[in-house]
Amino acid sequence: MQLSLAPMEGIAGYAFRRVHAEFFGALDRYYTPFISPLPKVGTPFSKRNSRELDPANNQGLDVVPQLLANDADRFVWAAGLLADMGYKEVNLNLGCPSGTVVAKEKGSGLLRNPDRLEAFLANVCERSPLPVSVKTRVGIANDDEYGELFALFCRCGIAELIVHPRVQKDFYSGAPRQELYGKTLELAPFPVAYNGDIFSLGDFNTLVAAYPQTRHVMLGRGIVANPALARMIRGGEGLTREELERFHNELYQAYTDDMGGNAVFRMKEWWGYAKCAFADPSSVHRIMRKTRQADEYEAAARFGAAAARGVARAALADRAIRPVFHID
Repeated sequence: MQLSLAPMEGIAGYAFRRVHAEFFGALDRYYTPFISPLPKVGTPFSKRNSRELDPANNQGLDVVPQLLANDADRFVWAAGLLADMGYKEVNLNLGCPSGTVVAKEKGSGLLRNPDRLEAFLANVCERSPLPVSVKTRVGIANDDEYGELFALFCRCGIAELIVHPRVQKDFYSGAPRQELYGKTLELAPFPVAYNGDIFSLGDFNTLVAAYPQTRHVMLGRGIVANPALARMIRGGEGLTREELERFHNELYQAYTDDMGGNAVFRMKEWWGYAKCAFADPSSVHRIMRKTRQADEYEAAARFGAAAARGVARAALADRAIRPVFHID
C-alpha cells in the first residue's frame, strides 16, 4: 500500500514535509501544494516556488510537484525545468475548488469544458519530458459529468489518476462518492489512487474493505490533524501528547526559519486542523485565533501545552485541552 501526502495549499510545503518525515517516518510520496503561476517559456520558477522545489529542501523524500495550469506550453516548459532538477513525475491539479481558480478555468474549473481539457491534457502528455499524473474531482455540479471525464482521461495516456470523489460545488462538504472511485479502480487502464476524508484508521480500513484493490491512498486533512495517522495505518503506535508538542515546536521553528514572523499565520493554519487532535477543539481555537505576533503566539502555545499536560488544573478547569487519538 502506498501512502502519500496531499498537496494542501499553505500547509504541506517543504518545511512540513521535512519535519513530518523526521518525527513520523517518511511517507511513500509527497505532492507539493500547486505551483502557480508557472514560469513563462524561457524563464525560471519564481524565488518562492524555487524554494519549494529545491531538491536540497526535499532531500531523501519522494516528491511530485503539482502544477496548476491551463496553458500547455507553460506546463511543458515547467515540466522540463522539473526534469532538469531531477524530478521523475509531474502532477496536474484538476481538483482545486476555489472560486477564483475555477473562474480562470484552472483546477477543477477545467472540468467544465471537457473538449478544452482533453486538448490540453493530450498535448501535455505527448510533449512533457516527465510522466503526467492527474488529481481530479468528478465534475463541477453532479456525478453524471464523470463518465465523460473518465473517458477522456483514458484516451490521454496519463500516468496515474488520483480521484477525490466530490464535485467542485461540494468543496469539502458531504460524503465523498466512493462508488465512483470504485468504478475507476475497476475500469482504468492506468494506476488509480484515492483521496478524501480519511481521518482515522477506521476510515482507512472501511475504504480498503470496500475496495480491496486499493493500492494508493492520499492523506490530507486527516494527517495534518493527526500526524501519526500513516504510522497507525502501518500498524504503529498512536499519537502521544508529548510527541505532538515536540512536533509542534519543530514545525514552528522550521516555518520561522523559512518565513520569519509570518510563521505565526502559517501555524494558525496548521492549528485549524490540529485542533481536532484535542478533546475540546473550540478551546484551542479561542486560544490561538487572536494571536498576531510571535510572542503572543508562543505564549498561547505554552498555555496550550500546559493545559494538555494537566498543569494548573484548577486555574484551567474550564479551558483544559486534552489530546485524543489513543492518548492516556
